[in-house]
Amino acid sequence: MLAILAVCCLPVLFALLFCADEILDRVVCGWAEWREQRRERRTIARLDRAIEADALTRDIDLTAFDRIDRRPLEQLATDLRRLGGHRLAAADRSVVWHGAVIDAYDERLRAACHALGIPEHLDDLNGVDREIERLRVEGLLHAAGLTLPAARPGHHQRHR
Repeated sequence: MLAILAVCCLPVLFALLFCADEILDRVVCGWAEWREQRRERRTIARLDRAIEADALTRDIDLTAFDRIDRRPLEQLATDLRRLGGHRLAAADRSVVWHGAVIDAYDERLRAACHALGIPEHLDDLNGVDREIERLRVEGLLHAAGLTLPAARPGHHQRHR
């Protein structure tokens, strides 16, 4: 019985002998990756403690970011730039078209503000007050890193 076991295990021993460097290399690489991941997790944990990340995100509902109907912020920014350009170049368009563009622009502004947690009051206002609120919201979105066309044609906000 021992002789049969030895004959059956002999190919395995030869394979281990010839592939030892490959096996050793995989073990060493796996160990190095594990150490690197552990080091990264510790660094992230230290940074979280240093800036008190839990306190910053305690009041934010993170499940809102996982909703299927939520539009990506990049798409909202693209829509705002496109609609902002149409809004600024609407001098030769009809009043109905211009109103529809303004309404669509305001809807995207509201969505972007909601995504970034910026308070806005575009629904509550109309006329000049709504224009002022729109400029205020555009400024806050710009401060948050979202560059939009400015109120005057040919004049664009500069991204810092």
